[in-house]
Amino acid sequence: MGGGGQQTEPAEPGSGKAAGVYTWEEVQKHRSRNDQWLVVNRQVYDISQWVKRHPGGSRVIGHYAGEDATEVFAAFHPDQKFVQKFLKPLLIGELVATEPNQDANKNAEIIQDFDHLREQTENRGLFQAQPLFFCLHLGHILVLEAIAWLMVSYWGTSWTMTLLCSVLLATAQSQAGWLQHDFGHLSVFKKSKWNHLVHKFIIGHLKGASANWWNHRHFQHHAKPNVFKKDPDINMMDIFVLGNTQPVEYGIKKIKHYPYNYQHQYFFLVAPPLLIPVFYNYNIMKTMITRRDWVDLAWASTYYIRYFYCYVPLYGVFGSLALMMFVRFLESHWFVWVTQMSHLPMEIDHERRQDWLTMQLQATCNIEQSFFNDWFSGHLNFQIEHHLFPRMPRHNYQLVAPQVRQLCEKHGIPYETKTLWRGMVDVFRSLKTSGELWLDAYLHK
Repeated sequence: MGGGGQQTEPAEPGSGKAAGVYTWEEVQKHRSRNDQWLVVNRQVYDISQWVKRHPGGSRVIGHYAGEDATEVFAAFHPDQKFVQKFLKPLLIGELVATEPNQDANKNAEIIQDFDHLREQTENRGLFQAQPLFFCLHLGHILVLEAIAWLMVSYWGTSWTMTLLCSVLLATAQSQAGWLQHDFGHLSVFKKSKWNHLVHKFIIGHLKGASANWWNHRHFQHHAKPNVFKKDPDINMMDIFVLGNTQPVEYGIKKIKHYPYNYQHQYFFLVAPPLLIPVFYNYNIMKTMITRRDWVDLAWASTYYIRYFYCYVPLYGVFGSLALMMFVRFLESHWFVWVTQMSHLPMEIDHERRQDWLTMQLQATCNIEQSFFNDWFSGHLNFQIEHHLFPRMPRHNYQLVAPQVRQLCEKHGIPYETKTLWRGMVDVFRSLKTSGELWLDAYLHK
C-alpha cells in the first residue's frame, strides 16, 4: 500500500523495543502460518512464536495476520491494559507516519464513527451487567430441570410424561446454551476469571460440553463471520454450498460431493436433527481427549454423572441414553434455526478485510424484538448488536440498537430486521438459491 518510509530490521520479539517502521505493504507480507505480524493502534507486533499460547486459540488471532487488528482487539478484550502486558514483548515497530491507520478496504470514517459509538456505550454504562437478570435466567433453567425430573419420578414414565419431560429438558438445555454464551463472552462479571469459572460450570455441568472447545470455535466466528476458511460455522464439510460465490466455484470445478440443487430439502434431514447429538457431541469429546483438556472433561463428567444418577433408576441405562439423545435432538432443531437465520441468508464470501462495522453488518441480521423472541433466541434476535459489541450484556442490546441503526443509515450500510418466520424461511430460500447457482455453473460453465 502507499506511503514510503524508512524500514529497518525488525526487533527481536521479547525486546519490547519499537526498532522499525513499516508500511502496510511490508506488514501484509507476514500472514503465513509460521510468520505472522499484526497491527494494533499503529504498533506492529510479531506474533509468530506466541500465537500458540494465545488464550483464545491460535486461529482467531492468526486470522488477522498481516492486517490491522485494532477494532477486534477492542471488541474482545475487556481489560486492554492487562492485555498490553502480553503484547509489549512482541512489539517490533510501528507504522510509517505517512501510512493510514487502517489497511486494505477499511473505511477510515466508518472506523472513527464506530469507535466514537463504542466510547458512548461505555460512558452510558451499557457494558455493565444486571446481576438479577442472569440470576433469574439461571434460576428458571434449574426449575425446568427439577420439574422435568419430578414429573417422571412421581407420575411415571409413560410416553406422555416422557415426552413432556423431554420438552422441558430440551428447553432447559437451550436456555443454558444461551446463558453459557453470555459468560463465554465475558459479559456478566467485571473480572474475566469469574466469567470463565461460571462459564465452565454452565457449559460443563449443565450441558456436558467444553468451555475451551466453545471459546476456540466461537471467537473465530465473531472475528471473521461468514468468511470462508476462517469462520468454522460455515465449514459445512462439503455437505452444503453457501452464498453466491462458493456454489459457482464448485460448479465450475465440477465438484459434486452431494446433489447440491436439493440441499434445501436434505437440510431438514441433516443439520437440525444431527448437529448437536452427533457432530457436536463427537467433536467436543474428541477435542477434550486429544488436547488432554482434563479440566473441561472433569466438568463435563459431572453433567453425565448427575444425569444418569437421576434417570437410570427410572429408565435404565439404555432408556436414559435414548432420552438424552432425544432431548439433544430437540435442542439441536432449536439451536440451528436460531443461529442460522441471522447468518446463513447473509453475504458469505472469501476474505475481504473490511472494517468491523461493514463486515459484521454484511454477515448478520436481526429478528424483531418481542418478549418471546428475546427469550427464545437468548437475545440473539439482536444479532447485529451482539456482533458489534460481543462483550455487551444482552439485556442492553435494544438500548444501543437505535444508535447502531443511525450509524448504518449515515454510511449507507443495510441494517436488516426480519420477522421470526421470515428469518427461518430465508434459511430455506438461501440454500435453494445457492443450490441453483451450483447447478447452473455445473451444467453450463
